[in-house]
Amino acid sequence: MPIEIGDRIKFHLGPDTAAPGLDDLEAAIVDFIDGATKRLDIAVQELESRPILEAILRAEIERKVQVRMVLEADYLVANRRPKTVAEAFESAGPREANRLLAAAALRTTIWLRSDFNPHIFHQKFIIRDGESVLTGSTNFTPTGVGRARQGGNLNHVITIESREIAKIYSREFSDIAKGNFGRDSTHSDHPPEIVVDGVRFKICFAPEHNPEMEIAKRINKAMDRIDFAIFTFSQSSAIDDAMEMAMRAGVKIAGALDGMQGNQAWAPTRRLIQEGADLKRVKKDYGRVNKLHHKMMVIDEATLVIGSFNYTGPANLVNDENIIVITSDDACGAALPLIRGARAEIERIICAHGSSFNFN
Repeated sequence: MPIEIGDRIKFHLGPDTAAPGLDDLEAAIVDFIDGATKRLDIAVQELESRPILEAILRAEIERKVQVRMVLEADYLVANRRPKTVAEAFESAGPREANRLLAAAALRTTIWLRSDFNPHIFHQKFIIRDGESVLTGSTNFTPTGVGRARQGGNLNHVITIESREIAKIYSREFSDIAKGNFGRDSTHSDHPPEIVVDGVRFKICFAPEHNPEMEIAKRINKAMDRIDFAIFTFSQSSAIDDAMEMAMRAGVKIAGALDGMQGNQAWAPTRRLIQEGADLKRVKKDYGRVNKLHHKMMVIDEATLVIGSFNYTGPANLVNDENIIVITSDDACGAALPLIRGARAEIERIICAHGSSFNFN
């Protein structure tokens, strides 16, 4: 079951195939799309889930919803050049599902474009009717939502009903729709903060809002502990330096990293462990877990950071990304269920799927 704050905030941790009690991320995305009556603006790196596309098509065909969609171009082209003209007409390759779904969308009046970012268009958000937003770490793929044979990626999705937050994401989508990607993004104002049902949301887009610095600043304010789950963590990130300083000040750090990514020579894993961090690798568990794909951090009982943003230099400088920094706006701690739920999932991941790193 999702963690709910009032009737306007839902936080889904999944996929449901990884463990009992986790959420069906595909159903959460489909339900959100099915609620559209006027307009859907969708910015997502990859669309490979047929049920999600079918929900989009139902909105466009059956309910006459205006749909605009931007996808990462790299998943719509072949990963190798055809050797013959005939081969160019063959349906094959690991990205064929993406192309087939894009072709189905193009048979409607859906406004569909691919990105112009030579790096990575890494966004994962939907704006519904100018009133609600869905975002998180989840790509719209079978592995992203837990419907692949090999297992699903550990991910999260949040939905927020707020015209003010929808307006912020609509501004970003408008920038994208005009062809402004990565460093060419035009708006550079301070990251906005919106309060919904006592929960404060600070929304940062990369590269214009420098999410890396925002996360590092939050780490610098830690008093007791930091828990995180991350797919890619690179030494080019200032976040590892902030973690080192925090540990020297007595802050405890525990984290789960994707087994393959966290074991790379460029990852700061070894150095952080030497400084005292309790870090575990999450390996593939066929049929249940494919990758740890979260980008999620909990700081004390005060702050939760979620979104599409891996802790890397490219994510901060050239990719299209977003994070949401979540805190409580009142002494009652309205955000505590979200913060504690995220920490509990990080602890579950470490306990159920974590193992020690072996650098030999």
